[in-house]
Amino acid sequence: MDPVAGHPVRAQVRRMRAEDVDAVVAIETEAFSSPWRPETFLELIDRPTAEVLVMVDGEEKVIGYAVLWCILDQGEIANVAIARHMRGRGLGRQLLARVLDVGRDRGVETVFLEVRESNAAALGLYHSFGFAQVGQRRGYYDRPREDARILMARL
Repeated sequence: MDPVAGHPVRAQVRRMRAEDVDAVVAIETEAFSSPWRPETFLELIDRPTAEVLVMVDGEEKVIGYAVLWCILDQGEIANVAIARHMRGRGLGRQLLARVLDVGRDRGVETVFLEVRESNAAALGLYHSFGFAQVGQRRGYYDRPREDARILMARL
């Protein structure tokens, strides 16, 4: 159930298409202080080592996205974001579960990611999926300058 509107949130996850890029960049820009450019996402769509997924609502409006690099048996989650107005409804959990399923289907056994130390919501979500801290990158993030925790999970 959607706790905000009191009805189920209908969302599906599919591969990103070129027509999704503007919506993805809008979410990227509100979620990250150093957002990727539209050209970056366009280049990733057909890259064989990247899985670029979007979450869409019942009207096919993009409400989230994720980027997963897959190299042999290792994966790295580069970006995961839900549109600000849709957060807090369990959609991030749904999207992350799908990303990990896609990784498993690609033969990924170990997944890594970096997350801001101050991002308690993301840390809680990742820990609930079995991610554990395996390292730290000092000063990894800009605006504001902050350390990143390196997390890993085995699939």
